[in-house]
Amino acid sequence: MQIDLNNPENLTLANVRQLLASASDDEHTQLRVTKAGIAFISSGRAVGGVDIDGLLFRLETWAKGSGYVGNVAASDEVWVTQIFNALSQNWPEPEFAYIDIY
Repeated sequence: MQIDLNNPENLTLANVRQLLASASDDEHTQLRVTKAGIAFISSGRAVGGVDIDGLLFRLETWAKGSGYVGNVAASDEVWVTQIFNALSQNWPEPEFAYIDIY
C-alpha cells in the first residue's frame, strides 16, 4: 500500500488507516516519503538511516511489537490522525528530513 501525495485527494484518514493496517508489527517499520511524493511503510532492514537515498522525509523507526502498525494501530483514531497530520504538514516541504511526531 502506498499513498501518492501529489494528488491531495489521496491523503485521507481512510488511506492512512489502510496504510498502517497493511504493515506487519512483526518487524521494525518506518513511514517514508519519497522525493516523488510516495508515502509508504518500509520494514525489515530498510529502516532508520538505511537506504534513504531518494527520500524527502521519514518518521522515526517503530520497533517490532510496539503496536504502531497493523490492524490495532489502524483502529486507533488518535494515532491515525497523528500520522495524517505528519504527512500533511510535511509534504511537500518538510522542515527536517527526519520527523519525530511524539
